[in-house]
Amino acid sequence: MDRGIPVPPSRPWARAVDQALALDLGLQPFRPRRHWFNGDLQTLRDTLRTVRLGPDQGEPITIPVGGGDQLLALFDPPLQAGREPLALVLLLHGLGGGSDREGLRRMGQTLQQAGFAVLRLNLRGAGAGRPLARGTYAASCNRDLLPVLARARQLADQLAPGGRPLLGVGLSLGGTLLLNALLAGDGSPGLEGLVCISSPLDLDACSRQIERPRNRVYQRWLLRRLLAQTLADPFGVTPAERELLEGRASLGRLRSLRAFDAAITAPRWGYGSVDDYYAKASPLLPLLEGAAARLPSTLLVHAADDPWVPVAPIRRVAEADLRGIDVLITPQGGHNGFHARCDAAAGQGCWGDRLTARWFSRLLGAWPTAAAG
Repeated sequence: MDRGIPVPPSRPWARAVDQALALDLGLQPFRPRRHWFNGDLQTLRDTLRTVRLGPDQGEPITIPVGGGDQLLALFDPPLQAGREPLALVLLLHGLGGGSDREGLRRMGQTLQQAGFAVLRLNLRGAGAGRPLARGTYAASCNRDLLPVLARARQLADQLAPGGRPLLGVGLSLGGTLLLNALLAGDGSPGLEGLVCISSPLDLDACSRQIERPRNRVYQRWLLRRLLAQTLADPFGVTPAERELLEGRASLGRLRSLRAFDAAITAPRWGYGSVDDYYAKASPLLPLLEGAAARLPSTLLVHAADDPWVPVAPIRRVAEADLRGIDVLITPQGGHNGFHARCDAAAGQGCWGDRLTARWFSRLLGAWPTAAAG
């Protein structure tokens, strides 16, 4: 089926590691918003400053993923009533998140304003979907994502006569999940375009970074959310898992994300150890070793001052100059922050949200005509 995706031009597709791509899309180079001038403040802004988004009006959609389990997604049409969507965007949250998180909803609304329909997914055990599926998700959980991609494709095909393209956005770990699902495919991508923002490509390096003393508060916050999600499983946890989660096992309390992954994530998803999990669920080496050809047109966005996810793996992808992959690394922006000085004047989401909407619009041939901002 012809979904209106133009053939990429013959020029080299990968971009230099600077902000030339943003300029091409009519955006000013990223400059941190006043008072949010470093990576930590950028990362924490949505937590410290309430995001005013209005009531969540997403239409609930349940997606069977096998074994009687279902994942919950929320469908949002374009904000302009009666407008035919440009495409359907599957939007995935990061570690400890859900479909109701402020940053995810703001990204969704920016895409809606740009003419896209959006499907916000709650991963296994996350958010409002917690009662529908046993267990928790991992950085590579293709047995969940493949049914989701298939259902999203059905929805995209129903949006208009002839169907509409299916695109994907992954925030943080959500991007890692989408990359892993597509890299493991048979050469027929389940998406026509993909944007990953602040996404880990090397889980071991990411784990080591979050364990640095300066990141102790971040790690505790993430770990508390993961423990709560896991213990809230209405299908229950095994006695051995409960001892580990409640700190009553011989190992004592789980004090790091690596310890949680070793005790819960790796064994639940069939990995021999946490090191085995991190190695096999990291998309970096497959990308560099030729599997990138299985991806649709892809944009990787990262900030050099991201306190959670190291920038070095993203730089390796940029240096490899992989066809079909755009890489944009900003000097500042934090972890999934990208709150810029021009945000207030633009009136639509943050800089990273607008970048995503414009990159997708260009991919579909619907180039934005708005002035830089």
